[in-house]
Amino acid sequence: MEKIKDFITKYYEGLAYLFFGGVATLLNLVIFALFQALFGTPFAAGIGNVIDNVICILFAYWTNHTFVFKSENKGGAALAEFGQFVSCRILTMVMDQAIIWLGVSLIGPHIAFAVANDQLWAMGVKLFSQVIVILSNYVFSKLFIFKKK
Repeated sequence: MEKIKDFITKYYEGLAYLFFGGVATLLNLVIFALFQALFGTPFAAGIGNVIDNVICILFAYWTNHTFVFKSENKGGAALAEFGQFVSCRILTMVMDQAIIWLGVSLIGPHIAFAVANDQLWAMGVKLFSQVIVILSNYVFSKLFIFKKK
């Protein structure tokens, strides 16, 4: 039991980032799927993906600030931190949107014969995109936003 506690203590930040990143990713995928079911794939892959990302950015900031990196910034420093976080997340949102556009709008129609369901294909593209986004977000958060002073 002591070894587990030591492991968690030693790797808390990475483990917490994986956990809360996983929750944020799940939220992202669920909202994307919900938009697909309600409004169709074109909406989910377009404006729905942007709305989805905004919701997840706000959730991710709160969890990263509070639980993962345990930022103690208050007032103006917290506002600056939030601005940096949102700026970096907008960059990865653009990456996400580009991957979704390429995978769903450009590549998807050309391989439609291989995939029975365009919604399934779009969800696969979204999942692939999330792997790229998660890795990029961790690097930005660790190196630029929540860096220890």
